[in-house]
Amino acid sequence: MGSKIVHFVHQSLDGFIEGPNGEFDWPLMGPELSAYSHELTEFADAFLYGRVVWEMMSGYWPRAEELSTDPHDVKFAPIWRETPKIVVSRTLEKADWNTRVLTGPAELAELKAQPGNNLVLFGGSALASALTEQGLIDEYCVFVHPVLLGGGKPVFARAGQRLDLRLVETRTFDERVVLLRHQR
Repeated sequence: MGSKIVHFVHQSLDGFIEGPNGEFDWPLMGPELSAYSHELTEFADAFLYGRVVWEMMSGYWPRAEELSTDPHDVKFAPIWRETPKIVVSRTLEKADWNTRVLTGPAELAELKAQPGNNLVLFGGSALASALTEQGLIDEYCVFVHPVLLGGGKPVFARAGQRLDLRLVETRTFDERVVLLRHQR
């Protein structure tokens, strides 16, 4: 049996992962949501990113403790630095912080076919769309936040095909954020 890919994504109530000007200041990591996200990272053998999200993450997490006193950030920063990471990109040639670069979904499919490569995909609408179209995402953990952004980047860059999913869990965190967890 192969490995599993879980898509972990924060979205607004109107379906966006960032606002019209790229803003991502609206997700609130309360104590319950923070604890759940840490549990999910324990499942991961590696974190998975597209290039754009990778650049945002690698610009923050290596120095998170210098930039933030938020308890979630302080706890997650060393986990991020220690966990292997994979970036799928056609343009990025190399990356720091224990990171491997793959050129596309075909390489990722080969990796996923092997046991011991459970991956958590953090955000990224283009990569999430491409992996969904290839049938590579096994589970979607969508965290809906109580904000309407009125535009921006949608959760999926393109909806190329219909995909029926099975709802396996709903849960409310910190009386604000709702998890919709679906499996293929």
